[in-house]
Amino acid sequence: MRQGPLTSLKIVEFAGIGPGPFCGMLLSDLGADVVRIDRKGGGRGGSPADVTSRGRRSIALDLKTPAAVEACLKLIEQADAVFEGFRPGVMERLGLGPDVMLKRNPKLVYGRMTGWGQTGPYANAAGHDMNYIAITGALHAIGAKDKPIPPLNLVGDFGGGALYLAFGLLAGVISARQSGKGQVIDCAMSDGAASLMAMFYGFKASGIWKDERRANMLDGGAHFYDTYQCADGEWISIGSIEPQFYALLLEKTGITDPEFAHQHDRAKWPDLHDKLAAVIAGKTRDEWTAIMGGTDVCFAPILDLDEAPSHPHNAARKTFVEVDGVTQPAPAPRFSATPGAIQGPPPKIGAHDREALGDWGFSAGEIEVLAEAGALGLETVS
Repeated sequence: MRQGPLTSLKIVEFAGIGPGPFCGMLLSDLGADVVRIDRKGGGRGGSPADVTSRGRRSIALDLKTPAAVEACLKLIEQADAVFEGFRPGVMERLGLGPDVMLKRNPKLVYGRMTGWGQTGPYANAAGHDMNYIAITGALHAIGAKDKPIPPLNLVGDFGGGALYLAFGLLAGVISARQSGKGQVIDCAMSDGAASLMAMFYGFKASGIWKDERRANMLDGGAHFYDTYQCADGEWISIGSIEPQFYALLLEKTGITDPEFAHQHDRAKWPDLHDKLAAVIAGKTRDEWTAIMGGTDVCFAPILDLDEAPSHPHNAARKTFVEVDGVTQPAPAPRFSATPGAIQGPPPKIGAHDREALGDWGFSAGEIEVLAEAGALGLETVS
């Protein structure tokens, strides 16, 4: 039994990689009935470690067959939304483009997520996360002073892509329920990453942001907002921006050097950084955590993926859960009246051919016709 604030939503997901599955996970975690169309013969799937595939049902179809294409169109007649992450034109060539689908279901919200978007000089080019954020100014601003460094694929794929797609799909569904009209969402990771940079473009326009790395308050340039190595080789994070938090940092570290009174003098930042680094290097991470953890210093120890789930704060909030031996993030955000949940394990490809099709309005006879035509995946004709 699904639970969460989105239990009234029915969504078709065309299987892809990276941010597409993550978007499907987010929607499923909040209760949406997400049916994933997998490629027949595309593998087995179902590994408990495939965390971003959790909570959906899988139908394996051979989209090169007319019967499978028609099955997809019948599915979307029941759907609130559909999303895919293929290059522009792929779905049209399959006979499953937005024009065709919207004729079958005028209230459908059709989400298209790509790196570069559906239009523009790069629209048909391959790329990956760091390429998409490179043209927005984001990658230029992140990294060491002498080199931009990719910030995992959080900013483009997942932040600028999956989250904006989920946001767009839900906004589209609200609009469709009010107006009776669906629409197409062109979700470009490059657009989303640019949107995430809104505050920094505002800082630049205000003259408080230098267009170089480690020269600003939030990029490691300031001594009071950076990471520091401890005596045991581990690291901590300090973000004491506000004056009262900065004063507490000096108190907790025992710093009395009058030079630290010049908190926002950029010319003094490099020297103050070195001095603070020397102080932090005098104690272990655990010692500093005992001194500053949970205080208004704006402090946290930097934990690796093995350590993070057992941190007292994460443990108290059950931020991570273990499912089938795999530690993974719990659903977020949290709802007081309709809490989300992991709706099920990552599915084996085609594991729900008959079940999901039946629940979405296919008769037993129609399902047998699909199986006999070779359009259906791992199921066998009974």
